[in-house]
Amino acid sequence: MSLLTESELRRQLKNTDIKEFEVAKGVIITPSAKQYLHDKNIRLVIVDTLGVDKQCDDKIEKEDEGKIFPRYKCIQGGYLEGKPEYMTQLYGDKLVPKDHRRIEFRGRLDSLQSKILEVQVLASKLKNEGVAKDLEEILTFVRNILRAEVLEEKLPEFYLLGMSENDLREMSHNPKKYFNMEHFMPSYKMGEIVVALNSIRSNTREVEIYGFKAFKNIDGEITRNDIMKYLNRLSSCLYIMMFRFQSGKYK
Repeated sequence: MSLLTESELRRQLKNTDIKEFEVAKGVIITPSAKQYLHDKNIRLVIVDTLGVDKQCDDKIEKEDEGKIFPRYKCIQGGYLEGKPEYMTQLYGDKLVPKDHRRIEFRGRLDSLQSKILEVQVLASKLKNEGVAKDLEEILTFVRNILRAEVLEEKLPEFYLLGMSENDLREMSHNPKKYFNMEHFMPSYKMGEIVVALNSIRSNTREVEIYGFKAFKNIDGEITRNDIMKYLNRLSSCLYIMMFRFQSGKYK
């Protein structure tokens, strides 16, 4: 299965004036390539087989296989044939240094997933499959955040552990009403699972801060409010799980 990148698209469309660009079914098109076509007002057409002219272009491309073409584009400008060790892909063929804020955000999401898995193992060892099962849904939730960030897709409205966004806010703010318990500070006396859930919750808050840094533009506006809302509700959900455990709902 082939990949169509922005740099390859620029090469093919150089010195051309077209309104449509045909791509064979099954070819993976990077987000930056799609954006390039959109910016140029060129309609993307998916076809079962390429026409004769396009096949001729492919033949020319094969003749150019021995030549060197830039494969990556640096976000600060310029092109590179190979990817340096200190750089990584932001999206498509765009390269950034590994300390770029969005890359750091992805790393924090990766660490959060690792923490969730650790607590799942703990819950399973302690014979609490209810907690382990709910954490599996939360793990999928976090992975969907990462996927949407990498692919630059908007996250939809959601339910988490059967709760809507408003439910999560309401229940986390009013534990007395829903659990007959006051807000509490975690203690080692509450046991391993509550302490572990609190660790995931605090890690989520840290990821939220890194997300704020990653998606704040020069005007101080947040460009990914959907991701920030997901993370905010996620920390509320973990707080609710702590109340559920303390009130005996996981027994």
